[in-house]
Amino acid sequence: MRNIKTQAQKGFTLIELMIVVAIIAILAAIAIPAYQDYMARSQAGAALSDVRGGVTAFEELVNRGRSIDDPGDIGLQTATTRCGEIKVADGEQGSISCLDIKGNPRVAGQKIVLNRDTDGTWTCDATDIDEQYRPDGCDG
Repeated sequence: MRNIKTQAQKGFTLIELMIVVAIIAILAAIAIPAYQDYMARSQAGAALSDVRGGVTAFEELVNRGRSIDDPGDIGLQTATTRCGEIKVADGEQGSISCLDIKGNPRVAGQKIVLNRDTDGTWTCDATDIDEQYRPDGCDG
């Protein structure tokens, strides 16, 4: 009778490694577009936040009867990392606009406008941005 010793397998076979690589590729194919959509939506939300901060100061100046000629009048910069340009329109039906959004190609170059009605109600207009990327509270 012969005594045969079997060696235990060390490491992975090529097939096992190929299966793992295929699974990772499938997961990446699903995750990357979802991540890009998430980034586009968050960048649009960040752009809205850049201009929303001026609403209170805008209201205060309108109630005092003062004119608003520059974003600096309401504590905003003329441009931010998310908004290529910030503009204000004076008056009781004024607006604060984030023009030329920076970032993900799905929202880049678009605009978000906060419009004021005569009764002091503010609405967000983001018709340039696809609905799935619009910040909450912004209509098309």
